[in-house]
Amino acid sequence: MHPILFEIGPLTVRTYGLLLAVSFIAGILLALRRSRARGLNQNQMINMSLLIMVAGIVGARIMYVIPHWNEFSANPLDIISPFQSSGSIGLTGLTMYGGFIAAVLVSILYLRVNRLSIWRACDAFAPSIALGIGVSRVGCYMNGCCFGLPTESALGVVFPAFSAAGSFYPDVPLHPAQLYNAVLGFGLFGLLMWLDRKPRYDGFIFAVLLIAEPVTRFLVDLFRYYESSMTLGSLGGMALSVNQGISIVLCGLGLLLLGLARNRARQRSSRSRVRRG
Repeated sequence: MHPILFEIGPLTVRTYGLLLAVSFIAGILLALRRSRARGLNQNQMINMSLLIMVAGIVGARIMYVIPHWNEFSANPLDIISPFQSSGSIGLTGLTMYGGFIAAVLVSILYLRVNRLSIWRACDAFAPSIALGIGVSRVGCYMNGCCFGLPTESALGVVFPAFSAAGSFYPDVPLHPAQLYNAVLGFGLFGLLMWLDRKPRYDGFIFAVLLIAEPVTRFLVDLFRYYESSMTLGSLGGMALSVNQGISIVLCGLGLLLLGLARNRARQRSSRSRVRRG
């Protein structure tokens, strides 16, 4: 791992922060290209992309702060201020699903207000989300956060003592859960791009993302460490994390959206045949 790229006085440039920025930029550029091919207004898509960035960070921060309030109760300004009470500069502590949910809700609101196709826009942005997961999880590995449980397998990684992983499990091999998530994120990105080579009904690509990503997240979380504040209880004798609970809900929504999008496409096709007849 390599959490810090370089320092300039009190300013610390972290690998995670840089890769998070790269994931946003690459994802937005890809989404704009894909939205252009779907006939969506580019200026409006740029505006929505900026809203997604802000909403994603705010949502990810809020979802981290809620179960970790004890870390901020003494200095609440640390929640939003880049100048931390510890003397460091920058925000640490983001939860991906919080950012994802906030970004989707803000996007849908923006699309409805501007009377744009929600289905086509979501399809345009779907691969960017998977790409962002892959890139940002590499950043998590370099940062030593979002780490896995102890393992005796050949995949085990011993993290430095100064990292979050190393402080919890000093000199203990851990599952590199961050890399599991990264590989699956890149794989999902490739799958969505491959599926999109052929014409699909509007909403199909986003629905596949909403089904597949939670499944991969649920599986990765079987190997990931969580503090007690991030667990919901047990399911069949297995500890269930908050993120796994969210994964179940999102996967169900994805299946519902897939059915709705398919029915919508069939109805439009039927109306088109009637008009031609």
